[in-house]
Amino acid sequence: MRRPLLVYIVLAFGLSWAATLPLWFGDGLGTPLKVQALGALMMFTPTIGVLGVWATTRVPFRQWARETGLTLGERKGRTGRLVLAAWFGVPLLTLLAMGISAAVGLVSLDLDTFSLLAEVLRARGAEPPADMTAVAVTQLVLASLLVPVQILIPALGEEWGWRGWLLPRLIAANGVVAGLIYSGLIWGLWHAPLTLLGYNYPRLGSWAALAFIGFCAVAGVAIGWLRLRSGSVWPAVVAHASLNAVAGPVLLLGDAAEPPNEILAGITGVVGWVLLALVGAALLRFLPVGVPRPAAPEAAGQSDEDGPDAGAADSDEPEPEAAGSGSTRPADAD
Repeated sequence: MRRPLLVYIVLAFGLSWAATLPLWFGDGLGTPLKVQALGALMMFTPTIGVLGVWATTRVPFRQWARETGLTLGERKGRTGRLVLAAWFGVPLLTLLAMGISAAVGLVSLDLDTFSLLAEVLRARGAEPPADMTAVAVTQLVLASLLVPVQILIPALGEEWGWRGWLLPRLIAANGVVAGLIYSGLIWGLWHAPLTLLGYNYPRLGSWAALAFIGFCAVAGVAIGWLRLRSGSVWPAVVAHASLNAVAGPVLLLGDAAEPPNEILAGITGVVGWVLLALVGAALLRFLPVGVPRPAAPEAAGQSDEDGPDAGAADSDEPEPEAAGSGSTRPADAD
């Protein structure tokens, strides 16, 4: 294993387990506020991994930030449009997944009394009003527009690692499609300290870890496409924050008498997997992305054996633009 990748994996994965140890030696997922706080702390471990790799180099931070997509890329207008597309598109996609789930009989919606949302409010010690429609609409609007802004920084904590630094490296070694899938699988595996406790899929217990890896593999393709298409992590950050914000509230549109089966219904269920896979395939087919260059090698004067610059001095082939540049050069077919 190459040194930068080893440094990144050890820091990102090791610290994620360290952050969640109080859950493992405590009451697991039994205290939601503790889970939320430790989960937010865990989200910064990929960024610590990126900074750990940077510390082994002699690369100026401004260059490192550009190469890892922390800037807006060269085509700032495109990046801005993709940020808006992610901000509004993810909630629409999440609602669509729930609608499809209801249409095929996998979930029963209660859009009259919003009984499941009312039940959750009672569990939190709040008495639901007689008319729950305004509450449900307000929650969905806030989850779509405001909450993503509130959790933007924790989402950046993950995305700078997964899509900013790791994804270009995996693509350089494996090609675009395989690199996107591998990055999603690794991203899903990193969630194991939470998902092995049943997080996101409580019906499955520890098997939730495997289910979430599957979800991340398909979601990672679409989110990764945003990074590659823009040359910036920010559209991916917004997509990630929006997904975290809306996935739960949309499931609360279900009927308390027959609560949604999160394994099958919604954006994180099988319906969502299929929908995200179709979206990812369409994006790659009709809106090709650039082939990014991984961030600078581990130290000045050393070569990165698996980077695309190896032997560049002896090659007459034109080099691809850096990932941070917003390159959109079509990739070779995988």
